[in-house]
Amino acid sequence: MSESDEKIAALFKRAREGAGGNGTGGSRRAGASDGAKALSIAIIVALGLAAWGVFSSFYTVQPEERAVVKRFGAVVAINDPGLHFKLPFGVDVVQKVATERVLKQEFGFRTLGSDDERSQYSPNDFPDESLMLSGDLNIIDVEWVVQYRISDPVKYLYKQRDPDRTLRDISESVMRRVVGNRLGSEVLTTARVAIAGLARDEMQKAMTAYDNGILVVTVELQDVVPPAAVKPAFNEVNEARQERERMINEATKQANQEIPKAKGEANRALSEAQGYATERVNRAKGETARFNSILTEYRDAPDVTRTRLYLETLNGVLPTVGTVLVVQDGQVSPLPLMNLRDAGRKQESAQ
Repeated sequence: MSESDEKIAALFKRAREGAGGNGTGGSRRAGASDGAKALSIAIIVALGLAAWGVFSSFYTVQPEERAVVKRFGAVVAINDPGLHFKLPFGVDVVQKVATERVLKQEFGFRTLGSDDERSQYSPNDFPDESLMLSGDLNIIDVEWVVQYRISDPVKYLYKQRDPDRTLRDISESVMRRVVGNRLGSEVLTTARVAIAGLARDEMQKAMTAYDNGILVVTVELQDVVPPAAVKPAFNEVNEARQERERMINEATKQANQEIPKAKGEANRALSEAQGYATERVNRAKGETARFNSILTEYRDAPDVTRTRLYLETLNGVLPTVGTVLVVQDGQVSPLPLMNLRDAGRKQESAQ
């Protein structure tokens, strides 16, 4: 009962009490005539009807709501947020629908409430909703959330008897079919996003076919785990798979490091060999050109060329020699002359 109806009921109650008091309490209303009693009752009734008419002629729609106005059972208007007026005395009936609020349905778990930091969940399990078979006949415990909005308040109110229940039944059916078409390992690991997207599209397709004014926003998988009875075995399998993936990643990393390194070293060796070959070829060509030029000069002037070569050779060799001995043609051995310089230095120092 609304606040205005409660006020009107209180006025009628006071009117009945006043009428009863006039009839039974002669000592309280002594000397009052029957006409005065009827007039007072009529005034009270009129005031009650006036108050009822005033309080039932306007209503307020919140920012997240839309108001559907019915007149004698037929929809006559859909009003936006704000203050609105309607025909009083129950002629116009208003139903408010939260069209801008994102609603949700939970499957496999229930949220009891939430504070500023975290949500509180029910400790009870709902296996009838969450347990389902995968494509390889594994039992998987799937918990998910369906978020939706009311896009058309008239269709939501009058197209179906219980659209929320219809959405819940369709969600369970679609999720069981989508999970049943996948392998259990895919559902537990890599296919969660694909399953959520496919389930959302099929749920929206069903809601569009029913034309019940519901828009499915998202489908989010919460916990996808094996049943508690077989969870240790699943954990061991997952650990083995993770170890395999780790070893594959490490091998790939090592291959990615060693192969470029080997290629770089091979390219460096090839570059050095090519540089060495170019250097040797250029040096050989230079020496050939030098020899050819000397040969040409020798043919033109052999004595001059021979002498020049001899002198150039001595010029290059003599600076590297420590002691120079000049031997005459008739001298038998240079040994007696080897220490003449040192003997001369000793005589000079003795003097």
